[in-house]
Amino acid sequence: MDDTVLDVDQVENLIKFCPTKEEMELLKVSEFKRSLNTVNSACNEKLASQYQKEADKCNSGMETCEEVREKAEEALSAQMKLTAMWEIRAHQKGWREKVAKSNAFPYFI
Repeated sequence: MDDTVLDVDQVENLIKFCPTKEEMELLKVSEFKRSLNTVNSACNEKLASQYQKEADKCNSGMETCEEVREKAEEALSAQMKLTAMWEIRAHQKGWREKVAKSNAFPYFI
């Protein structure tokens, strides 16, 4: 007999190892679920990446705002020191506060 040809018993034995129609459907469903899980994972990674980018932008903006606030505080502090110094000099030269408020700087009142 030819070794490359299967006899009936061999074919029947092979058929026993083949999945049934129901098993094939289950395999398709399982593969579909695996594919969905892969897609979901990829989407979740993309969303997480986008969220991280937005969070980084927000943090960067907050740092910039904080830097501007600190510089403004420094400028205000320096201006207050300068104002105090000029007030001391003005008092030494005879400046009176009521005169300055009514005549010199009316838009600050």
